[in-house]
Parts: sequence; structure tokens; C-alpha cells
Amino acid sequence: MKPDYTGEKQPSEPVKQETVGVSLLLGEPEKAIRKLSGPLIIAMMLYSTYNIVNAIWVAGLGSDALAAVGFISPLFLVLIGLGNGLGAGTTSAIARKIGAHDHIGANNTAVHAIILTVIIAVIATIPLVIWTKEIALLFGAGETATLATDYGRIVFASTILLLLTSVGSAILRAEGDTKRTMYLMAASAVMNMILDPILIYHAGMGIAGAAWGMVISQIFVAIVLLYWFFGKKDTFITLSRRVFKYQRRDVIDILGVGIPASFEFFLMSLLAIIINILLVNTAGTDAVAVYAAGWRVVMFAIIPLAAIGTAVISVGGAAFGGRRYEKLPIILQYSVKTGLLIAIFTSIITWLFAMPIASIFTYSVESAHLAPSIAAFLGTMCFFYPFVSPGIMSSSLFQGVGKGITSLTLNLCRNLLFIAVFAYYIGVVLDYGEHGIWWGIVAGDILGGTLGYVWARLYLSRLLKYQ
Repeated sequence: MKPDYTGEKQPSEPVKQETVGVSLLLGEPEKAIRKLSGPLIIAMMLYSTYNIVNAIWVAGLGSDALAAVGFISPLFLVLIGLGNGLGAGTTSAIARKIGAHDHIGANNTAVHAIILTVIIAVIATIPLVIWTKEIALLFGAGETATLATDYGRIVFASTILLLLTSVGSAILRAEGDTKRTMYLMAASAVMNMILDPILIYHAGMGIAGAAWGMVISQIFVAIVLLYWFFGKKDTFITLSRRVFKYQRRDVIDILGVGIPASFEFFLMSLLAIIINILLVNTAGTDAVAVYAAGWRVVMFAIIPLAAIGTAVISVGGAAFGGRRYEKLPIILQYSVKTGLLIAIFTSIITWLFAMPIASIFTYSVESAHLAPSIAAFLGTMCFFYPFVSPGIMSSSLFQGVGKGITSLTLNLCRNLLFIAVFAYYIGVVLDYGEHGIWWGIVAGDILGGTLGYVWARLYLSRLLKYQ
């Protein structure tokens, strides 16, 4: 017999039957993780490819244009992190309601998420648009400040689109529908890649064309989301003013995961700054170039692990909300094991093809001398990948059950307490230079991943013991 999701049904609300996604979410956890993470892997890889292609098109405008985008990028990445964080909070809160068979509550939580997102977007947009040029100058834009302003004002003005589409996709993930999330991200990435050369060069818009390409693709995504939720109405979650009733608990549930998850992106940026400073002081700017190129490969390689972690938030949240605590150890073990197998395969491929991969970033005469160092960096990172899995999966599980602060604490320990400290100690104190910094990153990752997994196991043991 299927669970009753109607709760205390309001007269104006239609009865929603259990969708395929919800059935998957509440069924066998191993199958749910496989089915939900597959589309996310494809979508994230396409989106990552777009970011690389976008940089190539902008580079055609000259070094000033590329630098201008670079000066806006740190703040834009903060907005991306904010969108992803709010998305994680939304997915976790709604999935827990679905797991508890509280359909009305899940609908209400979704509306809370939309309202919160609009408020946050307005608060963020106004100062960013007004003071774009001043922010660019503060970041050291100098003569490229005008170009940075032309690009930044368009990007920042679309903050509400960026955040709302992130949260809309998060609502779909919360009800186990990652295929539509894949369609959205894939369509956005492909549309961006097509629009960029047309708007930048053929329409003569220059750097503003790159910004408008992104905005137009976001408008398209928003229109599709509106159609699914309000036109087609085949989603499990219903967005309607009639279902809204202010609940302080819903706000706490969303922000309790959303704010710490957003802050985790800031930690990643801060760590990158620290590593760059250490590299410059020990080995010069070439070492930074090696790290920048190599780290792009690392971030692309861990996309499958990040996708599995995203699925864990939904599946773990539903299990926790339904008080099916016995599923949580299965979710943790299966996701870590699957991620570990992928990571080992990635390490082998990276080890075998480190030099060909490095040659992608060193095809010019000016950069050819960096190839051996990039290949050496990639070889070192082969020991990094396996321990990413327990770290990501443990943090994602904590986000799924609503413990955002715990997830943030784990990332704080991993990025600043372990990676940054070990990179400094091995690279600077022990005087092993840039290679020491690389091994410091690996050592910190090993400790961080181990701590996350042990912490998650202890939490689950207590949870099952006192349930």
C-alpha cells in the first residue's frame, strides 16, 4: 500500500499521487543513489565544460577582457555558492518532509524556500549593482575597471535568476527528480556555449555579450521551471500561495543547512588564496600557474563524487524524515564505497595520462616548460582522490539530516586546519617547496576525509542506539 501524502488536505489542493521520483527516494537507498546521481554527473560535467569554453571565448577579446572577468569572478563564485547552499538547505528540508509523508508540509517548505530566496536576492543585488565599479577597483581591476563594470553589472543584476533557478532545481532534487535537473543544467550550458560567440563577436557586444549569454540561458531555465510547476503541474511539490503558512521551523531548517553550505564555498576560495600565497613565496608565479591548471583537472575529476554527494542529501534527508534510521549507515557505506571505486579509477587514469593531460594546458611555446610540473602535480593528486569520497559523503549525509553546522565544521577542519596547515608545514617549514605544498594538500585531505567518516559513523551509532 502506498503512503498517504495528502495529510490534512485543504479543499483547494489536489491529491498528489506518489511520483516515480518519490518512490525511488523512499525505496532501496543503493538504487536511489545510483539513479539520482547519474543525471547529476552528466549535468555537472556539461556545466563545467561550459565554464572552460566561456573562458576561451572571452580570451579572444584580449587579456584585459579576461582579467576583467577574473576580477568579477570571486564575487560571482560567492553567489554560486549562495545558490548551491540555499539549494542544499531546500533539498534537505523538503526531503525530510517527504520522508515523513508530510506532503502539505513539503509544499509549505518549498514556498518558504522561494520567498527566502527572493528576499536574499534583493538584499544582495542592490549593493552589488550600485557599487560594481568600486568593488572592481577594490579588487585591483585598475585600467580594466570599466570592462569589469560592464560585465559585472549585468551578472549581478541577474542574481535573482541565478538563486531562484538553483532553488527550483533543488526542489526537483528533493522529490527525487534529477533527470529534469540534468535537462535544465545541460540546456543552460549548451545554450551558453552557443550564445557566447554570437553575442560577443557577431553581435559586437564584447564582454557584455558573455554576461548576456548567461542571463538569457537563466531566463530560459526559469521559464521551463515555471512551466513545470505552474503549467504542466506534474511535479510532486505544489507551489501555491494557498499552501503557504509561515512556519519559523521551516526557515530554520532551510537556513540551518543553507548558510553553512554556502560558507563552505567561501572556505574553498579562502584555501585557494592561501595555497597561492604559499606557492608564490616558495616557488614563484610559475608554481601558481601549475596549481591553477592542475586544480582545474582535479575539480573536473571529482564531479562524479560531488554528484553522488548531492544525491545523498536527498536520500539521507528522506530516510531521516521518515525515521528510517537503519537506512542511513547503508547510504553512507554505499556512497563512500562507490565514490572510492570511482576515485581509484580516476587515480589510475590520471597516473597513466598525466603528461598528455598536462599538454592540454601547455600547447603554446610560452607555457611548454610547465608541462613536467603539471604532470608531477597530477601524479601527486592520485593520492588525493580516494580520500575525497569519505569526506564529501559524510558532509552530505550531515546536510541531509539537517546538521549543516557539523558539515561546515568538517570542511573547516579539512580546508584550514588540515590542508592549509600541512601545506605550510611541509612546503615552508620543512622547506620542500611547491612539491611539499602538494603533499600537504594530500595529507590534509587524508585527515579530513578520515575525520568526516569517523564522525559520521559515531553519529549514526548514537542515533541507532537511542532511537
